[in-house]
Amino acid sequence: MSLFLPKLCCKKDIDEVIKGVAEKVLVLRFGRDEDTICLQLDEILSKTSHDLSNMASIYLVDVDKAPIYTRYFDISYIPSTVFFFNGQHMKVDYGSPDHTKFVGSFKTKQDFIDLIEVIYRGAMRGKLIVQSPIDPRNIPKYDLLYHGI
Repeated sequence: MSLFLPKLCCKKDIDEVIKGVAEKVLVLRFGRDEDTICLQLDEILSKTSHDLSNMASIYLVDVDKAPIYTRYFDISYIPSTVFFFNGQHMKVDYGSPDHTKFVGSFKTKQDFIDLIEVIYRGAMRGKLIVQSPIDPRNIPKYDLLYHGI
């Protein structure tokens, strides 16, 4: 499914997209094309990309080709999805310790659509962090690697 979504191969490409996407939510999926969970997420992203084209631009980033951003966003688990709006990193309170990214795959297309709508509306109102509309049972659970340090 990742054949239908544009891929960013290097830091320069990622920087240009972050700076260039205006008045839309920028979705960066960090992962690997051969990973099964990434493929599940890519299917959801590609199926919703047309419906969300007025409020979101979706790109795929290979964690091995963008190590600077992988370290910067602390991508320890894949897939991880990061959101921006007008060059500003958007944070989402998922009820987990990490608000900087969504880790794992969305359970349904509607979960992803709802999240993009909430981020878009919040960003248009000047918010930098929004509350996740996703049912907590549909959010993957994980432990932070640096928890307790």
